[in-house]
Formats: sequence, structure tokens, C-alpha cells
Amino acid sequence: MEKKILHVLEGREKQITDTEVVRQSLPTMQFRFANPFIVVHHMMPKFFPADSPEDRLHPHPHRGFAPVTFMLQGQGFHRDNAGNAMTVTAGDVQWMFAGKGILHSEGPSEEFLEKGGIYELLQLWFNVPAANKFDAPYYQYVPGSTMPVVVNEGGVHLTLIGGEYGGQTGPLKNFTPITAIWGTIHAEKEFRLHAKPGYWTLLYVIDGNLLVNGTSVDGYHLVVFDKEDPHTEVLLQATETTRILYLSAEPLNEPVAAKDNFVMNTQEEIEQAFADYKNGLFGTLEK
Repeated sequence: MEKKILHVLEGREKQITDTEVVRQSLPTMQFRFANPFIVVHHMMPKFFPADSPEDRLHPHPHRGFAPVTFMLQGQGFHRDNAGNAMTVTAGDVQWMFAGKGILHSEGPSEEFLEKGGIYELLQLWFNVPAANKFDAPYYQYVPGSTMPVVVNEGGVHLTLIGGEYGGQTGPLKNFTPITAIWGTIHAEKEFRLHAKPGYWTLLYVIDGNLLVNGTSVDGYHLVVFDKEDPHTEVLLQATETTRILYLSAEPLNEPVAAKDNFVMNTQEEIEQAFADYKNGLFGTLEK
């Protein structure tokens, strides 16, 4: 039998800077966190003409979690004050562990802005255990070419970003077990994914439409399944060509205190993070 759906959450528009708007499907008023999944942001497709000016989120701090960028279209450029500077092209993923504190900036690469095109990405926040929140920051770049193919037949193409699935292991590493699969299901095709009992299981529909265990779900929506339901099957039936991101993770059964750019365990730790940033303890970064 198919796994029970708890929520279908619409990604509502959220202003994250003076000029940038994303669709946020987690957290929402209906449902806060599926810890370790804290935030789901979809930076919607945006067209840049050739020779567009710089368009970046300038240096900002993080502590206590890992922002993970799934590049859907175009090419981004990441820089941080741990010494990492990397371009991330459509089909690639980057995992930046903020740890005890990091400053980073992000946005379309100079090469992309010179040529122009469509820019689109997902950014998720993966929480980490309390024991690791003050570890040193580090960065992982995962090219799409290194992701094992889960299925490539019958109009379904899915690859494994991280975790284990179908006897394969994805290249992205994490502190706690997280499986991430993404790809495309073409119109009138179907496929069954298998969830692990007791794990949080999420499905983000990037665009298109499909039936998820019989429930119609449009793009910009996040499906949250009941982790207590022992059933494991997730049936996907596309009514039109649809891109998806499928996530499964061992629950992180620790308190969550999240505010602005910090994800900690207590309000006191959040207040300390703000104070440390204000006092310059996160260091500096040009842009």
C-alpha cells in the first residue's frame, strides 16, 4: 500500500531581499519542520538578458546547519570566507556546512550574466546534530556527472544526489542519513519510489503536475508523508512532464531554534549567534 500523506504545502512567495523573491514551502503556518529538513526555497525561473549587471546576495552569515543548493537552470557562483569559490552549473549541487559560523555570497556567475539565460535553483537547509553545530565549516561540490542513475527508462530519469537507494550510494555526504533523488517524469508515465519506515519522506514538485498516491500535486508544492505510517510505497503518475526532488531522512530528534540565518537548539544559542555576528566573530568577506 501507498504511504499516507500528511500535508501538501504550497510554496508561497517570500521576499528574502529588497529584490529577490522565492517560493517557500517549508516552514509554513500548517507545518514547521521535518527535522533535519528546515527550509525549502525555490528561486523561480528568471531570465537574464546577455550582459546583465551583477545580481548577488551579498555576504551574509550562517551558523549551525548546511544550506544546500540544487542548481536547476543557469550557473551560480558561490564564495565564502572559509576560502571556497565555486561555479555551480545546472544539474550540480553544492553543500555548504556553516558549522560554528561562515559568511558567504551567492548569485549568477559572471560567465552566465555575460551570455544570459534562465536562472533557477532550489535551496534547502539541512539541520545537523547539536554535537556538530560548532564544528569547522566546510564545502562539498557535487557535479551532476557523478550522481548515479536510479532509473532511465520509460520516460523516467532520476539520479541519486546523496544517501543510499537501490543498492547505490550518492556522492553528497551528510552528518545524518539523508537520501536525495531528483529528475524528470514525462507525461503519462509512472514510477514507484520506496520510503524507509520511520524516516521523514518529502517530495517537492518543481513544476508540472502528477498524482502522488492518487493526490493531484502541482508545481511549487511540497508533499510531506507520515513518517509513522509503516507503508513504504510512493506512486508517482505524471499528468504532464514534471520535475521532482525526493527526500528521505532519519529524524533528528532534537529541539530546533531557527531565526533569520541561524539554526540552533535553544533561543540562547540564537541570541549568541546574533551577538557573535555583530561583534565580528564571523570574520569578513568582500562579496
